[in-house]
Amino acid sequence: MSSSATAPPSAQQPFSGSKMSEAEMPSVVEARLAAGGKILVDKTRFQDELRTKGFGEKEDAEYVLKPYEALYLMHTKRLALKNKPGMTFDPLFELLLKYDRNIMTKFLVYRDLRSRGYVAKEGFGFGNDFRVYDRGEYEKKPAKYVIFGINEGTNTTVKDFASAIDQIERMGKEAVVAVIERRGEVIYYKASKMRFTENRYRR
Repeated sequence: MSSSATAPPSAQQPFSGSKMSEAEMPSVVEARLAAGGKILVDKTRFQDELRTKGFGEKEDAEYVLKPYEALYLMHTKRLALKNKPGMTFDPLFELLLKYDRNIMTKFLVYRDLRSRGYVAKEGFGFGNDFRVYDRGEYEKKPAKYVIFGINEGTNTTVKDFASAIDQIERMGKEAVVAVIERRGEVIYYKASKMRFTENRYRR
């Protein structure tokens, strides 16, 4: 990643806390696979449970799981597709990959955040980004962080990187870069426009 020099010292790395408890996970949710790779939840009781735990969104008359949410629930054995009985993670991933070539990046970051007890929702269009709520603050306070995932070795321009950080800070949120290593491990770095500029000119 050409902008790797922007990473602050390791002491600044967030999201190093404990793992999610079973109580924070939903029960097995029944959903269905619709056209275009949409994952729909029809039953109200499942919708209510998912909503309280920060999964899915109401879109018009439908309750929809984002692809990375569906993959996470399938990965943790909390999702059953009633019109695709027996479907497991791998075939679901291959199907969703047809609609989003960045689905693996999103899934790896989302899985890691969820496993640490953070609620993550769709971001603001900076790329593979999420709005992330501090523990216990979902539906109580606005998202504290905007995290965008970058695969190790990915090139990104200084201009684009600085612009994204600037916009995130203008929203009053903390920008965090999630670097996905080749083994699938996710490392987080807080980013700020000030630190980014300092590092840029020290090189």
